[in-house]
Amino acid sequence: MLKAGQAAPMFVLPDADMESIDIAQFHGKNNVVLFFYPRDDTPGCTLEATDFSDHEDEFTRHDCTVIGISRDECIKHAEFRDKHGISVRLLSDSEGVACKQYGVWQAKEVDGVKRHGIVRSTFVIDKQGVLRFALYGVNAKGHALEVLRVVKELNS
Repeated sequence: MLKAGQAAPMFVLPDADMESIDIAQFHGKNNVVLFFYPRDDTPGCTLEATDFSDHEDEFTRHDCTVIGISRDECIKHAEFRDKHGISVRLLSDSEGVACKQYGVWQAKEVDGVKRHGIVRSTFVIDKQGVLRFALYGVNAKGHALEVLRVVKELNS
């Protein structure tokens, strides 16, 4: 698992419109919030993505770009985005590369069956590419405002 103070792992992934997004493009320009979530169109994931979207203007005012990542395909992301009015960028990590780099791909036990899946997690990366916040096992409710407070502190 990653910790604050470490260099943020870099990656390039496609967004819902199949455009490649290189996380390094924000270096020197913007802070970045990365939130990893298990699956499009589930109650917790919808709550989290719409909550970040509802506060996107505030994040932007603090030089911060918000990006959601799951292993869903680009087309599923586009449907999810359009259905729920999600404005933050959603990246497809279908191969699980970024999920493994950030340590969010973990074994979970559900109903006595062990499976791997994404542990809901959030990271704040500063303009120099350094992790300033890493939280695993996030509760979606109220999480966007908690992260916004972290971003505001980063800029003060």
